[in-house]
Amino acid sequence: MKLIVGIGGMTNGGKTTLANGLRNSLPNCCVIHQDDFFKPQDQIAVGEDGFKQWDVLESLDMEAMLSTVQAWLSNPQKFARAHGVSTQPGAPDIHILLLEGFLLYNYKPLVDLYNRRYFLTVPYEECKWRRSTRNYTVPDPPGLFDGHVWPMYQKYKGEMEASGVEVVYLDGLQPREELLRGTLEDIQNSLLNRS
Repeated sequence: MKLIVGIGGMTNGGKTTLANGLRNSLPNCCVIHQDDFFKPQDQIAVGEDGFKQWDVLESLDMEAMLSTVQAWLSNPQKFARAHGVSTQPGAPDIHILLLEGFLLYNYKPLVDLYNRRYFLTVPYEECKWRRSTRNYTVPDPPGLFDGHVWPMYQKYKGEMEASGVEVVYLDGLQPREELLRGTLEDIQNSLLNRS
């Protein structure tokens, strides 16, 4: 059995932390991080807002991400070995792929592949504070959060909701252990219902 789970949501909402916790808790589990599919910096356009457009779908090589997901779908055991994930001997024939990223549900070719879709949210002030404490390879210029990051989050979240993509909203302010426990239980129930 194969299960594809999306861990989407806003920047600094806790997606990677949750995905890593799930990967460590689930059998035969691989993770694909959307951040690994950013185009080179010289291919990122500058928008009308004056900022490099990192927080838009066009900044990502989504075809390459889709190809990576298709490689997993065609042979999850081989994919796991190639990515240093050891399959658990004696585990049921279950293979889980976690996709983690901020624009997972805005790329139509991926949307229908998910068996479960989660979307982490935190309030504006918390998101802005968390973002200010992170060190990025390309540092945020002054005004980026309010001038580009937050407006793009609102835009893409609105598009996701308008297109009818069903997600389970998760509160990114919950304690990490509680968030992991609840999401893990939901995925395990989903597995039971599919078997």
